[in-house]
Amino acid sequence: MKVEILGSGGATATPRPGCECRVCVEARERGVPYARTGPSLFVHGPNVLFDTPEESRLQLDRSTVTEIAACFYSHWHPDHTMGRRVWEAVGGRDFRSWPPVPGSVNRTDVYLPEQVVLDFSGLRGIRHHFDYLEQRGFVRVLELRDGETIRLGEIEVRPFRLHEDYVYAFELSGEGKRLLVAMDELHGWVPPSELRGADLAVLPMGLNHVDPFTGERRIHEEHPVLRFEATFEQTLGIVDALAAKRVVLSHVEEVDGLGHDDLSRLAARVGREIVFAYDTMIVDV
Repeated sequence: MKVEILGSGGATATPRPGCECRVCVEARERGVPYARTGPSLFVHGPNVLFDTPEESRLQLDRSTVTEIAACFYSHWHPDHTMGRRVWEAVGGRDFRSWPPVPGSVNRTDVYLPEQVVLDFSGLRGIRHHFDYLEQRGFVRVLELRDGETIRLGEIEVRPFRLHEDYVYAFELSGEGKRLLVAMDELHGWVPPSELRGADLAVLPMGLNHVDPFTGERRIHEEHPVLRFEATFEQTLGIVDALAAKRVVLSHVEEVDGLGHDDLSRLAARVGREIVFAYDTMIVDV
């Protein structure tokens, strides 16, 4: 298996429109790896995509991805789902041909864990769009009950709920390797012992409620966001509990004010086998 980070940003990508902060100016001038798009990654081998942020079409177009066997959605949040129209681009190779030419439509299996099914089907209306995509033949929606696993070639994919139980993480195992993918929302999660020792864990960085270099507080201690978002310090505790051989931290928020070079310095400072993700990064499992 090989992980390709399609997008390493969070709900606020970098650069943010209209922002003239140091990090955003640098990102506009220098591009990747300083610029970051929304959260998404691809696992080569089983050829699995996780989540589709707004920039999914751009991400896939610049990637090394040539075939998508399946997609898993971790939860309903817009920064993880709003690029779902990418399935029209991936699936509709020539919409003008009539009668349809064999092979002109490419269908991708889209897996929705149990709570994601419920959330997509509510007032948010996400499932209605997938119904349309399914009717056009671009996707096949497959609903998963909690506890189900999926085998894709030699790799088994196991979705499981986090503490914020509308969100799923995924364990991929096979060919003597184990990969843990958590796209977002680690708040309150205590890793179970069976997840320890994965070959690679890809996790969200968490919020920097204090500046990691100066200790200056960046988010007020009474701010409600701290009641449902993990901090960077809490993420490091989860990293220690997981004891993975290597860790990639992603979902880097623009509002944290940390550029690519800052994160490289931070990785060296915190030790452990940690690196920070950037768009187009490729890591062997």
